[in-house]
Amino acid sequence: MSFFGFGQSVEVEILLNDAESRKRAEHKTEDGKKEKYFLFYDGETVSGKVSLALKNPNKRLEHQGIKIEFIGQIELYYDRGNHHEFVSLVKDLARPGEITQSQAFDFEFTHVEKPYESYTGQNVKLRYFLRATISRRLNDVVKEMDIVVHTLSTYPELNSSIKMEVGIEDCLHIEFEYNKSKYHLKDVIVGKIYFLLVRIKIKHMEIDIIKRETTGTGPNVYHENDTIAKYEIMDGAPVRGESIPIRLFLAGYELTPTMRDINKKFSVRYYLNLVLIDEEERRYFKQQEVVLWRKGDIVRKSMSHQAAIASQRFEGTASLGEVRTPSQLSDTNSRQ
Repeated sequence: MSFFGFGQSVEVEILLNDAESRKRAEHKTEDGKKEKYFLFYDGETVSGKVSLALKNPNKRLEHQGIKIEFIGQIELYYDRGNHHEFVSLVKDLARPGEITQSQAFDFEFTHVEKPYESYTGQNVKLRYFLRATISRRLNDVVKEMDIVVHTLSTYPELNSSIKMEVGIEDCLHIEFEYNKSKYHLKDVIVGKIYFLLVRIKIKHMEIDIIKRETTGTGPNVYHENDTIAKYEIMDGAPVRGESIPIRLFLAGYELTPTMRDINKKFSVRYYLNLVLIDEEERRYFKQQEVVLWRKGDIVRKSMSHQAAIASQRFEGTASLGEVRTPSQLSDTNSRQ
């Protein structure tokens, strides 16, 4: 980014120390395109350099101070003027003065808390970014660089199956079962549907994965439902006593972890929606929430202990639990 004025201009660049080795992750932008960003996890250090390149070597650049910030913020699209910051760290790089030649300033944000996953939705955006600022009397020179954060989770082996019934008195009685209630993003949903009573003519049956984004609070709550996937179970009429297996691979779909009441601003939940259509085009459906979570590629040393704590939290509860980051589990561990 350049600033032109009083005969001098400066190019500002933010460079990460581990840029060559750090993994990048694809992330959707507001306009629906996918771009790659440097990938970070909760508790990782963010360090690098802010490089200032002067365009005119013989002229100086006066400034009121140089700083870099690490920011995590939530932006609600219907309230774009307000940015809700949940992480805000500042490092001063230079006191007020003047720059006579190109130079670079080192920075380090140690073990930065990044409690939530990066997310771009229909009504809300959660982003993390570095922002370098050269303060000037008239207008500042600002350079931003976005990063992506993934939250890793660990769940107990106890992961109860889902059993439900769909029925219309004396007409239809269906039982269906899914093998688990919590799935990681590359998981496979395995299930079965049993037809106990069929007195209406069903011509089509499918399972949909529905993402529900909820933003706002109180009277200003907005719900956006998005059908992520449609999986046809059968096309034709079932008979009594028949059972149909289900095998739905999640890896091929654009899914995020379940997010519950993120900073009291938004939630993202997922549902399996069983849809039946009869020959008169009447629709019958039953919805069930499932929890999605991101499985880490790297097994952390204290993961087994964290799993035990998570097991205590989830065991004996019928409701579906929230996805927690490894650092949150560690925080829980330290409090016990």
